Parts: sequence; structure tokens; C-alpha cells
Amino acid sequence: MQVDYLIIGQGVSGTWLSYYLQKEKKSFLVIDNDFPNSPSRIAAGIINPVTGRRHVTVWMAENILPFASKAYTEIGNELSITAISQKNIVDFFPSPQMRLSFQQRVEEDPTYVQFCIEDTQYHDLFRYEFGCGTIQPVYTANLESLLPAWRQHLEKNNQLIKEEFDIAQLEITTEHIQYKHIRASRVIFCDGAAAHQHPYFTLLPFAPNKGEVLLAEIPDLPVTHIYKKGMLLAPLATPGLWWIGSSYAWQFDNEDPTIEFREKTEQLLQHWLKVPFRIISHLAGIRPATLERRPFVGFHPLQPRVGLLNGMGTKGCSLAPYFAKQLVDHMIRQQSLHPEADLNRFTKILSRQPG
Repeated sequence: MQVDYLIIGQGVSGTWLSYYLQKEKKSFLVIDNDFPNSPSRIAAGIINPVTGRRHVTVWMAENILPFASKAYTEIGNELSITAISQKNIVDFFPSPQMRLSFQQRVEEDPTYVQFCIEDTQYHDLFRYEFGCGTIQPVYTANLESLLPAWRQHLEKNNQLIKEEFDIAQLEITTEHIQYKHIRASRVIFCDGAAAHQHPYFTLLPFAPNKGEVLLAEIPDLPVTHIYKKGMLLAPLATPGLWWIGSSYAWQFDNEDPTIEFREKTEQLLQHWLKVPFRIISHLAGIRPATLERRPFVGFHPLQPRVGLLNGMGTKGCSLAPYFAKQLVDHMIRQQSLHPEADLNRFTKILSRQPG
């Protein structure tokens, strides 16, 4: 079988890359093992303009947020689903110091942050002593609807192979790549933390971290917002179902959920919520983060037929559509990649290994 591109992984990066290649009428196949605990499949899909305890504006927010909003709306319309919705964050301050920090941020740059108009408006739902602020605009990419809908689209068009990718069967020549019965011009890895194990990319500064989340039924909580107090509480597409998380573990023995996270998070909910809740699931996954917190986009300097769209970390839902479009424009129109994301910044490092 001959195609233009072979894509490894159908998480959020693989979904957007295949979407934009289809827009360009390029032929491709996606290989995906449908791993249920991949980061894309357990993420809440939150697209947040600020990050960290200091509410610092995220990298390229002025470009990334509007692009993501438009892209998810377009793919949702094409698939007849709601792929994105605006759910601003209500941020409950856990201490006077955090309230002061938020105030300082509002005074420095109120573009995305402001105080709640009425501090007591959530007292029937939550326990909080030090007031609250709002973060907006914040969007939720509805991955629990989008990823299966796009997968179904790929299956319908015979563009999906459901199996575990075996890199030992990948052959690369100067003219093409060969994988089993598939011949393609290029192969592009969108398989998250697994890419760090591939011989082409082992020297890249990946910094995988483990995240855990709980899913809970909270039918009495209004779904108009995302709520935050130490952790995020985000509504999912299924009515009454909420996502609670997430943790960040840089050292871990395995991918399994831990009793420590569940107990800590349940205790937080018991102290915070005034409405009943019921935990129904506990999930964990490994994020493909990077040491410099910038994605890896582009092609290997020694193997120009081997590409990477990866390293999105916790910002995959916002970064993936933007950089998938950049990568497609780079391949088809020779347009430049963003220098802070371009894989060429690691040419010296990647040239040390036999690619």
C-alpha cells in the first residue's frame, strides 16, 4: 500500500495532523493501539490562558487560544459534534497569600484574570474563606467526543490501522519509508511519551511526568464553569460527570494509579464541596513533557523522512492544532516552523546518534 504519510498515534496530535493532511487532500494512514490511558484520552481538555501559581500568561496565548477555538469549532461542525465550549475558571483562593498573589497579577496584567464580582455567590456549593477570582476566556476541548468521532471517521475511510506500532519493522531509505506492507514518503511520530523510546529521539530532552485524575458524579454542580482550589474540577460531556485533577509526578515506578492520590483528592473534595459526590473512576497516564516546556515539531536532521509532532505536555489541547497546521504547511509549502518548537534546534544533539 502506498500513501504520502504514515502517522503513529491518534491522540490529540495525531488527530490534528491527520485532519490538516486531509484538508490538503494528502493520503495517509494512522497506526494507533487505542490505549485507554493515553494522556489524550484521560485529559480534561482545558485550554487555559494562564499557568502556575502566579497565573503567568501561557506561551503564545494571543495566537494559540483564538486558533484553537476556531479549529475545534470547525472540526466539530464537520463531525456534527460539540468539540469545544467556553468554560471559564472560578479560582477559589486557598490562603490569604494566594489571594494577594492573584491581586498582584490583576494589577500587573488583567487581560485574563479578575476578581469575582460577588465573593459569596458560590457559598451554597463550596466551602471557601478567602474569596475567588475568575480566569477567562478558558475553553474545554471535548476530547471524549472528538477523539472517538475522528477515529470513526478514519475507520470509515480506511485510514486507520488498529495495532501496536513495531519500530523494528520500520525501514528507511533515501526515497521512502517502509512499514510492513505500507510504503510512505514520511513517517511522523505523534505517540506521546513512547517517542522517547524510539532510537531516533532518545537524546531529546523529554521529561515525562505522571498525572492522575478522578472521575466523579456531581449532579448538583452547575456545569457553567470549571472550578479550582488546589485542583481543577471540570465538567465533561456526559451529564453530571466531572474530571478532578491533576497531579504531576516527575519520579514514578509505573503508570498505575496510586492510593495516595485518591485519598488526598477525596479528602480535598470532602472539605471543599457542599454538594454530594461519588467517585466512579481513577485513572493515570504519562505526559510527553519536555525540559524546556516547548514542543518538538519537525524532522530528524539525519533522517529527513522521520518526523515528530510531540512534547506538548499539559498544553496538548491548545498547542496540537496550531503546530499540526504549521507542520503541514512546512511539509507542503516549505513554510518555516516556529523556532522555539522546530526540531532543528536539536540538530547538534540528534546528529550524535545513528538515526
